[in-house]
Amino acid sequence: MTPLTSRLKGRSELGVALLLGAAGVLVLWDAVGLVTPYSKSDPVGPKTVPYIVAGLLMVCAVMLAINVMRGGHGETEGGEDVDLSHPADWKTVLPLAGAFVANILLIDWAGWVISGTVLFWGSVWALGGRHYVRDGLISVALSLLTFYGFYLGLGISLPAGLLEGIL
Repeated sequence: MTPLTSRLKGRSELGVALLLGAAGVLVLWDAVGLVTPYSKSDPVGPKTVPYIVAGLLMVCAVMLAINVMRGGHGETEGGEDVDLSHPADWKTVLPLAGAFVANILLIDWAGWVISGTVLFWGSVWALGGRHYVRDGLISVALSLLTFYGFYLGLGISLPAGLLEGIL
């Protein structure tokens, strides 16, 4: 075992610090590419928040790395009824991930209502729901509610896809 690997043993939180730092760099990279006209009525502009978020992510990454290297570590799970020695339940995880992937693949072509229904129904099925018709109707209702909630409440149009002109 090399001196570096022995020093890093048991410090898996450094991976989280690396992830935070990478997210900060990505946000900063994206913020630098923003092109916005100057406005006297809004001198702060839309670039400010991404710069702040990027800076905070990178500061958190550095502080976490320093804490871990000084011997700090996260507390072990203790408050939930979870057996950490038990392996992951792949019969639940894989269908749940499949529902999310299906949503990603369908949303542009089929639209939010259809892809959201697949997402909601697939999630319920993966987590053990076996009332297929009821779960499907609730999934359609949730998709329609979120579609119109975004449109009417926030002014954001989600893709209608195949239902363009009907919704």
